[in-house]
Formats: sequence, C-alpha cells, structure tokens
Amino acid sequence: MHHTRVVHFEIPADNVERAKTFYKQVFGWDISQYPGMEYHMVNTTEVDQKTQMPTKPGAINGGMAKRNNDTNKTTVITVDVPDIDAALKSIEKLGGKTVQKKQPVADMGFTAYFKDTEGNVVGLWQSARRM
Repeated sequence: MHHTRVVHFEIPADNVERAKTFYKQVFGWDISQYPGMEYHMVNTTEVDQKTQMPTKPGAINGGMAKRNNDTNKTTVITVDVPDIDAALKSIEKLGGKTVQKKQPVADMGFTAYFKDTEGNVVGLWQSARRM
C-alpha cells in the first residue's frame, strides 16, 4: 500500500500579528510573511537552504493566514500526493467533497482542499519538482 505523508500545516488567525507573537513566544517558531502574499511561513524546524525542506526526518513546517473562508476555519494538515487531480477524483468517489480545486503556488507546486466524510478540511500538496 502506498502511504502519503503530512508535509504542512496551516493555522488560521483572526489577528495574524497577535497569533505570530503568540506562537513565536510559546514555541520559538520563526514566522515571516511570504513575499507578495498575505501568507506567513511558519518554520518549526531547520530547513535546507537550497530546497527549503526540513532537515530532520518527520519534521514539518507550516503557514499562517487570516481566517476568512472554508479552507481555513480551523487548523488544516496538508498531505503530499503525486497527483492532486487523481487524489480529488478518489476523494469524491469515496464520499469526500472538493472545497478548493487545484491551484498553483508560485513555482513550488499546487494545492487543493477537500472535506473528508466527517466534515474536516484537509489540504493536498503536489510538488512542482515531480513534474
């Protein structure tokens, strides 16, 4: 059986500056705004400077954005998949629902969101490096 892995998390915030201060002080995370976007990168672990991927096996980093729609009402985990379109097709066949279709994220890859059979919103990630 092919196992996918959780590669990212997203924390929504009503007040992003307040949330950034909270997480920086509580956990010591580095949080910085992504250039040109209303999105903040949350580094919980060291990253490789070339790939920006965590250097420790099993560690993940995440993001933070203003709470404003169906995809970020609560904290969301993101799962790495080889093909978002195929994953969404399978999700719909098994009773899930697409919340946000495949969208590009700069030149890094693609993202989409779905609701599982229990109403949880989960993110999907497809890296551009595989294409």
